[in-house]
Amino acid sequence: MPARAWRSGRLRRPAWLRVPRTRTGRRRAVQAVMGLCVLALLPATWLFVSTDDKVGTVADAPRTRVAMVFGAGLWKGEPSPYLAHRLDAAAELYRTGRIEVVLVTGDNSREDYDEPDAMRAYLKKHGVPGRHIVSDYAGFDTWDSCVRAKKIFGVHRAVLISQGFHIRRAVALCDAAGVSSYGVGVDAVHDATWYYGGAREIFAAGKAALDATFHPDPHFLGERERGVDRALTAPR
Repeated sequence: MPARAWRSGRLRRPAWLRVPRTRTGRRRAVQAVMGLCVLALLPATWLFVSTDDKVGTVADAPRTRVAMVFGAGLWKGEPSPYLAHRLDAAAELYRTGRIEVVLVTGDNSREDYDEPDAMRAYLKKHGVPGRHIVSDYAGFDTWDSCVRAKKIFGVHRAVLISQGFHIRRAVALCDAAGVSSYGVGVDAVHDATWYYGGAREIFAAGKAALDATFHPDPHFLGERERGVDRALTAPR
Protein backbone atom coordinates (compact mmCIF):
# COMPACT_ATOMS: atom_id res chain seq x y z
CA MET A 1 0.00 0.00 0.00
CA PRO A 2 1.60 3.38 -0.98
CA ALA A 3 2.63 5.57 1.98
CA ARG A 4 0.55 8.48 0.59
CA ALA A 5 -2.63 6.38 0.85
CA TRP A 6 -1.86 5.55 4.46
CA ARG A 7 -1.09 9.19 5.35
CA SER A 8 -4.29 10.43 3.76
CA GLY A 9 -6.31 7.86 5.66
CA ARG A 10 -7.97 6.71 2.44
CA LEU A 11 -7.67 3.32 0.80
CA ARG A 12 -7.77 3.39 -2.97
CA ARG A 13 -10.28 1.05 -4.58
CA PRO A 14 -9.11 -1.31 -7.31
CA ALA A 15 -9.56 0.08 -10.81
CA TRP A 16 -12.32 -2.40 -11.64
CA LEU A 17 -14.41 -1.09 -8.72
CA ARG A 18 -14.19 2.55 -9.70
CA VAL A 19 -17.17 4.23 -11.37
CA PRO A 20 -16.21 5.23 -14.93
CA ARG A 21 -15.93 8.98 -15.36
CA THR A 22 -17.10 9.19 -18.96
CA ARG A 23 -20.61 8.62 -20.28
CA THR A 24 -19.34 5.94 -22.65
CA GLY A 25 -17.54 4.18 -19.82
CA ARG A 26 -20.63 4.21 -17.62
CA ARG A 27 -22.76 2.85 -20.46
CA ARG A 28 -20.32 0.00 -21.04
CA ALA A 29 -20.27 -0.77 -17.34
CA VAL A 30 -24.06 -1.00 -17.25
CA GLN A 31 -24.02 -3.23 -20.33
CA ALA A 32 -21.44 -5.48 -18.70
CA VAL A 33 -23.53 -5.82 -15.52
CA MET A 34 -26.65 -6.58 -17.55
CA GLY A 35 -24.74 -9.19 -19.54
CA LEU A 36 -23.55 -10.90 -16.37
CA CYS A 37 -27.11 -10.92 -15.01
CA VAL A 38 -28.40 -12.55 -18.20
CA LEU A 39 -25.67 -15.21 -18.07
CA ALA A 40 -26.46 -15.90 -14.40
CA LEU A 41 -30.16 -16.40 -15.19
CA LEU A 42 -29.67 -18.61 -18.25
CA PRO A 43 -29.49 -21.89 -16.25
CA ALA A 44 -32.68 -21.03 -14.36
CA THR A 45 -34.39 -20.19 -17.64
CA TRP A 46 -33.27 -23.55 -19.03
CA LEU A 47 -34.83 -25.33 -16.05
CA PHE A 48 -38.20 -23.64 -16.55
CA VAL A 49 -38.31 -24.11 -20.31
CA SER A 50 -37.14 -27.74 -20.32
CA THR A 51 -39.63 -28.83 -17.62
CA ASP A 52 -42.60 -26.67 -18.59
CA ASP A 53 -44.97 -29.59 -19.29
CA LYS A 54 -43.49 -32.00 -16.73
CA VAL A 55 -44.53 -30.44 -13.42
CA GLY A 56 -47.90 -30.46 -11.68
CA THR A 57 -49.74 -31.42 -8.51
CA VAL A 58 -50.61 -34.73 -6.88
CA ALA A 59 -53.89 -34.71 -8.82
CA ASP A 60 -52.00 -34.30 -12.10
CA ALA A 61 -49.45 -37.06 -11.54
CA PRO A 62 -49.62 -39.85 -14.14
CA ARG A 63 -49.84 -43.46 -13.04
CA THR A 64 -46.21 -44.47 -12.59
CA ARG A 65 -44.83 -47.50 -10.82
CA VAL A 66 -42.11 -45.68 -8.87
CA ALA A 67 -42.09 -42.38 -6.98
CA MET A 68 -38.93 -40.72 -5.69
CA VAL A 69 -38.92 -38.53 -2.59
CA PHE A 70 -35.84 -36.36 -2.02
CA GLY A 71 -34.55 -35.71 1.49
CA ALA A 72 -35.11 -32.26 3.01
CA GLY A 73 -33.61 -32.42 6.47
CA LEU A 74 -34.47 -33.87 9.88
CA TRP A 75 -35.54 -32.19 13.11
CA LYS A 76 -34.50 -34.23 16.15
CA GLY A 77 -34.47 -37.36 14.03
CA GLU A 78 -37.89 -36.76 12.48
CA PRO A 79 -38.66 -35.44 8.98
CA SER A 80 -38.68 -31.65 8.81
CA PRO A 81 -42.04 -30.05 7.92
CA TYR A 82 -40.85 -29.64 4.33
CA LEU A 83 -39.88 -33.29 4.10
CA ALA A 84 -43.14 -34.36 5.78
CA HIS A 85 -45.12 -32.56 3.06
CA ARG A 86 -43.21 -34.51 0.42
CA LEU A 87 -43.84 -37.80 2.19
CA ASP A 88 -47.54 -36.99 2.64
CA ALA A 89 -47.82 -36.56 -1.13
CA ALA A 90 -46.11 -39.91 -1.72
CA ALA A 91 -48.44 -41.64 0.76
CA GLU A 92 -51.47 -40.13 -1.00
CA LEU A 93 -50.25 -41.31 -4.40
CA TYR A 94 -49.77 -44.80 -2.96
CA ARG A 95 -53.20 -44.90 -1.30
CA THR A 96 -54.91 -43.87 -4.54
CA GLY A 97 -53.04 -46.48 -6.56
CA ARG A 98 -51.12 -43.96 -8.68
CA ILE A 99 -47.78 -45.46 -7.67
CA GLU A 100 -46.60 -48.86 -6.41
CA VAL A 101 -43.20 -48.20 -4.84
CA VAL A 102 -41.59 -45.23 -3.07
CA LEU A 103 -37.85 -44.74 -3.41
CA VAL A 104 -36.67 -42.49 -0.55
CA THR A 105 -33.31 -40.92 -1.25
CA GLY A 106 -31.33 -38.89 1.23
CA ASP A 107 -28.23 -38.37 3.34
CA ASN A 108 -26.83 -41.02 5.67
CA SER A 109 -23.22 -39.83 5.64
CA ARG A 110 -23.09 -39.78 9.46
CA GLU A 111 -24.10 -42.45 11.93
CA ASP A 112 -26.31 -40.00 13.82
CA TYR A 113 -28.08 -38.65 10.72
CA ASP A 114 -30.26 -40.99 8.67
CA GLU A 115 -32.77 -39.35 6.34
CA PRO A 116 -33.87 -42.53 4.48
CA ASP A 117 -34.74 -44.47 7.64
CA ALA A 118 -36.67 -41.51 9.06
CA MET A 119 -38.53 -41.19 5.76
CA ARG A 120 -39.31 -44.91 5.74
CA ALA A 121 -40.67 -44.78 9.30
CA TYR A 122 -42.88 -41.80 8.45
CA LEU A 123 -44.31 -43.47 5.35
CA LYS A 124 -45.07 -46.67 7.26
CA LYS A 125 -46.98 -44.64 9.87
CA HIS A 126 -49.01 -43.14 7.03
CA GLY A 127 -50.07 -46.38 5.39
CA VAL A 128 -47.27 -47.36 3.01
CA PRO A 129 -46.08 -50.92 3.72
CA GLY A 130 -42.36 -51.33 4.31
CA ARG A 131 -42.12 -53.87 1.48
CA HIS A 132 -43.05 -51.09 -0.96
CA ILE A 133 -40.44 -48.62 0.33
CA VAL A 134 -36.87 -48.70 -0.95
CA SER A 135 -34.07 -46.68 0.66
CA ASP A 136 -31.16 -44.96 -1.05
CA TYR A 137 -28.67 -43.98 1.64
CA ALA A 138 -26.27 -42.12 -0.66
CA GLY A 139 -28.54 -39.46 -2.16
CA PHE A 140 -26.20 -36.68 -1.11
CA ASP A 141 -27.55 -34.22 -3.67
CA THR A 142 -30.14 -34.15 -6.44
CA TRP A 143 -27.79 -35.28 -9.20
CA ASP A 144 -26.50 -38.19 -7.12
CA SER A 145 -30.06 -39.29 -6.35
CA CYS A 146 -31.04 -39.24 -10.02
CA VAL A 147 -27.95 -41.10 -11.23
CA ARG A 148 -28.26 -43.72 -8.53
CA ALA A 149 -31.97 -44.21 -9.26
CA LYS A 150 -31.03 -45.21 -12.80
CA LYS A 151 -27.72 -47.03 -12.36
CA ILE A 152 -28.15 -48.61 -8.94
CA PHE A 153 -31.90 -49.20 -8.64
CA GLY A 154 -32.78 -49.63 -12.32
CA VAL A 155 -35.46 -46.91 -12.37
CA HIS A 156 -36.27 -45.71 -15.88
CA ARG A 157 -39.45 -43.73 -15.16
CA ALA A 158 -40.60 -42.03 -11.98
CA VAL A 159 -42.78 -39.43 -10.35
CA LEU A 160 -40.55 -37.04 -8.41
CA ILE A 161 -41.81 -35.32 -5.27
CA SER A 162 -40.38 -32.12 -3.81
CA GLN A 163 -41.26 -28.49 -3.08
CA GLY A 164 -42.07 -26.20 -5.97
CA PHE A 165 -38.80 -24.28 -5.74
CA HIS A 166 -36.79 -27.51 -6.21
CA ILE A 167 -38.92 -29.77 -8.37
CA ARG A 168 -37.95 -28.36 -11.77
CA ARG A 169 -34.27 -28.91 -11.07
CA ALA A 170 -35.02 -32.46 -9.94
CA VAL A 171 -36.97 -33.22 -13.14
CA ALA A 172 -34.31 -31.73 -15.40
CA LEU A 173 -31.50 -33.63 -13.69
CA CYS A 174 -33.32 -36.95 -13.60
CA ASP A 175 -34.18 -36.60 -17.28
CA ALA A 176 -30.50 -35.91 -17.98
CA ALA A 177 -29.56 -39.00 -15.95
CA GLY A 178 -31.89 -41.20 -18.01
CA VAL A 179 -34.95 -41.29 -15.75
CA SER A 180 -38.08 -40.10 -17.55
CA SER A 181 -39.70 -37.92 -14.91
CA TYR A 182 -42.83 -36.05 -13.91
CA GLY A 183 -42.53 -33.66 -10.98
CA VAL A 184 -45.04 -33.13 -8.21
CA GLY A 185 -44.50 -29.81 -6.48
CA VAL A 186 -46.03 -29.92 -3.01
CA ASP A 187 -47.31 -26.93 -1.07
CA ALA A 188 -45.14 -25.19 1.49
CA VAL A 189 -45.51 -22.32 3.92
CA HIS A 190 -43.79 -19.23 2.52
CA ASP A 191 -41.49 -18.81 5.50
CA ALA A 192 -37.79 -17.95 5.68
CA THR A 193 -36.85 -21.47 4.60
CA TRP A 194 -39.02 -21.18 1.49
CA TYR A 195 -37.47 -17.86 0.49
CA TYR A 196 -34.00 -19.21 1.16
CA GLY A 197 -34.75 -22.27 -0.97
CA GLY A 198 -36.04 -20.16 -3.83
CA ALA A 199 -32.98 -17.91 -3.78
CA ARG A 200 -30.66 -20.89 -3.52
CA GLU A 201 -32.18 -22.44 -6.64
CA ILE A 202 -30.93 -19.54 -8.78
CA PHE A 203 -27.37 -20.55 -7.92
CA ALA A 204 -28.07 -24.29 -7.87
CA ALA A 205 -29.35 -24.02 -11.45
CA GLY A 206 -25.81 -23.28 -12.59
CA LYS A 207 -24.48 -26.49 -11.02
CA ALA A 208 -27.44 -28.38 -12.46
CA ALA A 209 -26.56 -27.19 -15.96
CA LEU A 210 -22.99 -28.39 -15.48
CA ASP A 211 -24.15 -31.77 -14.10
CA ALA A 212 -26.56 -32.26 -17.00
CA THR A 213 -23.83 -31.39 -19.50
CA PHE A 214 -20.83 -33.27 -18.10
CA HIS A 215 -22.54 -36.13 -16.20
CA PRO A 216 -20.10 -36.38 -13.26
CA ASP A 217 -20.00 -39.56 -11.22
CA PRO A 218 -21.93 -39.39 -7.95
CA HIS A 219 -20.08 -39.25 -4.65
CA PHE A 220 -20.79 -42.96 -4.17
CA LEU A 221 -22.07 -45.41 -6.77
CA GLY A 222 -21.60 -49.01 -5.65
CA GLU A 223 -23.16 -52.20 -6.93
CA ARG A 224 -26.53 -52.69 -8.61
CA GLU A 225 -29.34 -53.24 -6.10
CA ARG A 226 -32.60 -55.15 -6.67
CA GLY A 227 -34.67 -53.42 -4.01
CA VAL A 228 -36.99 -51.70 -6.46
CA ASP A 229 -37.43 -54.88 -8.50
CA ARG A 230 -38.40 -56.84 -5.38
CA ALA A 231 -40.72 -54.11 -4.16
CA LEU A 232 -42.55 -54.03 -7.50
CA THR A 233 -43.28 -57.74 -7.29
CA ALA A 234 -44.29 -57.71 -3.62
CA PRO A 235 -48.04 -58.09 -2.90
CA ARG A 236 -49.92 -54.89 -2.26
